[in-house]
Amino acid sequence: MTTTTQADALIDSVAALIKTDLAPISAAVDQEGRYPIEFLRKLADAGGFAAAVPKAYGGLALGLAPQIHVISEVGRECGSTAFLVWCQSTCALYLLRSPNEAVRERYLRAVASGEILAGTGMSNTVKHLAGIENIHLKARRNADGYMVSGSLPWVSNVGEAHLAIVAASVEDGGYVMFAVHGDAEGVSLHPCPEFSGLEGTQTLNIRMKEVFIPNGDVLAHPDQFGAYMASIKPAFVLGQLGMGFGVTDGSLRTIRESNVAGAHVNQFLDDQGDALANEAAALKANAVRLSQQADADAAALIDVLRLRLATSELTLRAANSAVLHAGAKGYLMRHPAQRRLREAVFVAIVTPALKHLRKEIHALEQAAEAYAA
Repeated sequence: MTTTTQADALIDSVAALIKTDLAPISAAVDQEGRYPIEFLRKLADAGGFAAAVPKAYGGLALGLAPQIHVISEVGRECGSTAFLVWCQSTCALYLLRSPNEAVRERYLRAVASGEILAGTGMSNTVKHLAGIENIHLKARRNADGYMVSGSLPWVSNVGEAHLAIVAASVEDGGYVMFAVHGDAEGVSLHPCPEFSGLEGTQTLNIRMKEVFIPNGDVLAHPDQFGAYMASIKPAFVLGQLGMGFGVTDGSLRTIRESNVAGAHVNQFLDDQGDALANEAAALKANAVRLSQQADADAAALIDVLRLRLATSELTLRAANSAVLHAGAKGYLMRHPAQRRLREAVFVAIVTPALKHLRKEIHALEQAAEAYAA
C-alpha cells in the first residue's frame, strides 16, 4: 500500500468515526463541557495521533501533512476536539524530537497510541521566548534531575491520569523541558474560570510545589533547549492549521446550507463561500508543502508563521460569514455557526495568537533587513 493510499485510508476511517462517535456529542462538548475521552480513545485506535510517528514507535510514518488532515477532519465537526487532537499529537512530536532516548522510550509509543493522554503546556514558554510574558515555572537542578515550582494557568488535555509536557527556567541559566504526571507528588490541578468556548478540553491550572523531575523525564536540558525548540516549533505551529482548516470547512458547510434558501439575499454579503473555499484550498496546499519541509527539518520559520497568520485570518472571516449567511438562526446557541464563531476566535488567540504571530514575523523581517544591509 502506498503512502498516499495509507493516508487516504486513515482519513476515511477518521471521517467514519467522527460521524458515528463525535457528531452526536459535539453539542455536549461545546455547551456542557463534556470531555470526549471515548472518542479520543477510538481515534487513537485508528491511528489518529500517530500519523507522523515512525513505525518503530507504533506510528504510521505518514508525515505531518496527514496528521494536520486528521485534525482538520475532526475540526470540521468540533473545534474543541480538534484542539485535543492537536495537543496529543504535538506531545508525540515533542517526544519524537527529543534528543534524550530515555524519555522517548518511556512515553512516545504510549502517547502515540493514546494509552497515555497528554497535554502540551508550552504556551507560556513560547510567549516568554517571544518577549511577551515572564516564564511561570522555575527549576533547580540536582544530580538526579530538577525540582520545579510554579503555576501554569491554562493547560489543556490534562488530568490526574494524564501527562503534561512543559518547560521551566533553570536558576543557574537556560531552560528545561520535561514531562510530568498529573498525579505526581507536589502537583495539584485546579479548574479555570468558565470559558465562552472550548470548555470540553479539560483545561486546568497546574500548580507545582517542589516537584521532582528525574532526568529520565527530561525532553531537553538547558544545553539542548535552543536547538530542540528550533526543531519542534515549525511542526508545533503547523499542526494548529488543522484547527483553522476544520473550523473554516465547517463554516463553509453552513454557508452552503444557508444558500439553499437564502442565496438571493446572501449574495450581497462580503465574503462568499466560493471565494473563501478557494483561499482555503491555497492555504491547504501551502500547508502540505511546508509540512513536508518540516518533516525534513527544512521549513523556514517565517513562512510557517505567515501561513499560520493567514489561516487565523481566514478562519475568522469564514466563521463570521457563516453567521451572517445563517441570519437570525446563526445567533441561536444551538446553531453550529454560533459555535464556529467562538472556535474561530480561539484559533486566533491560542498561542501563537494573531498578535503574537505578527510580532514574531515583524522581528524576523527586521532581522533579515538588518542582515541584508
